[in-house]
Amino acid sequence: MGEDIMYKKYILSLFLCNMVVLASFCCLKIAERSRFAATPAFQMQLREGFQEEEASSLIGSLDRADSGQRVIDYQVMERQGESLSEHDFQILCRIVEAEAGGEDMNGRILVANVILNRVKSSTFPNSVEGVVFQKSNGTFQFSPIRDGRYQRVRISDETVEAVERALLGEDYSEGALYFVSRKGAAPEKMQWFDNHLTRLFQYGGHEFFS
Repeated sequence: MGEDIMYKKYILSLFLCNMVVLASFCCLKIAERSRFAATPAFQMQLREGFQEEEASSLIGSLDRADSGQRVIDYQVMERQGESLSEHDFQILCRIVEAEAGGEDMNGRILVANVILNRVKSSTFPNSVEGVVFQKSNGTFQFSPIRDGRYQRVRISDETVEAVERALLGEDYSEGALYFVSRKGAAPEKMQWFDNHLTRLFQYGGHEFFS
């Protein structure tokens, strides 16, 4: 009889131990599932926060663009130790548009390169405005200034990009200080180019000289 009671107690104890182990296992599983379930919600909140910040930033950029201000402010652009004011930036864009509006991106960059090369040269004025409006024997050096085309052009986004890239150091000019369209130039002018300058290369409709 005593052995029967001891056996029943042993079975009951074993059953209770198993129940405790099972309950602990179930609790761990529930906690783990809760943790995994919470993770996507947390990540979603983070993504939503980032998206709101990006949207706010984009709206700010669009507001600036809509107001006519470039997203990148070139009021003072640094290039190899020199500064370029917003006034000179606009002049450079306008002369590039007038001289190379029909050229591809590299053709426009090349014209900007030549203007900037002149600004750096001691032979020419030390500002974009001075270079573009310089006169030789009482005549403007650039034909769009002489014939008024400079004032009539509408600056394209491609030209703005070309000028910005030139200011950031993109240079294909090989140091050229002159360019000319042989097809549109008077014979005596081309004769001066051929006799007094060193021809470097031709790109698009322009020949470049130093």
